[in-house]
Amino acid sequence: MATNAVDETEATEATTDEKAVDTTKSDEVTRTEVPAETAETKEEGPSGVGQGAAAVVSAALGVVSLTGSWIGTVAAARQNLVGQLETAQNAGVAKQIQAVYGDAWQTTALWGGLFAVTALIVGVVVLARPAFGTPGRIQAPWIKSVAWAGVALGVIGLFLAVLKYTGILLGLPSAG
Repeated sequence: MATNAVDETEATEATTDEKAVDTTKSDEVTRTEVPAETAETKEEGPSGVGQGAAAVVSAALGVVSLTGSWIGTVAAARQNLVGQLETAQNAGVAKQIQAVYGDAWQTTALWGGLFAVTALIVGVVVLARPAFGTPGRIQAPWIKSVAWAGVALGVIGLFLAVLKYTGILLGLPSAG
C-alpha cells in the first residue's frame, strides 16, 4: 500500500508538470513586425519653430510698446537732463516746461512708437511667411493667433505713441 500511495503521488505530480508545460506553450504570443513603409517617418522641411518664436517676439514687442521700456526711460531721463542744462534760468515757464518735461515725454513716445512699429513688422512677416513657403504646408493656428496679437498690440502701441507725441494724450499743462 505504501508503494501504491507513492505511485499515486508521482502520477499526480507528473500530471501537474505536464499541465504546467502545456499552459506555458499556449501562452506564447506571436509577434508581427511592422513594415518599413508604415513606420513613423520624419517630415521634411521647416518645423515652424522660427515662425512661432517670431510671433512671440512680435507680441512681446507690442506689450513693451504699451508699457514702456528701459531704453525709453533712459532716453527720457537723458532728454530731461539735457533740457535742464540747455534752458536758461531766465527763460519763460512755458519754455522750461517744454525743455525739461515735454521733450522727455516725446522721447518716451518715440521709443514706444519704435517698439510698436517693430512689433507690427515682425507680426506681418510671420503672417505673410506661409505665402512664400512650401505649398500645402499649413501654419499652426497658435502661431497665427500670437502673430495677430503682436500686430494688434503694435497698432495700439503706435496709435498711443502718436497721441503722446502730439500732446493729444496727456499733453503738457499750460504755463498760464
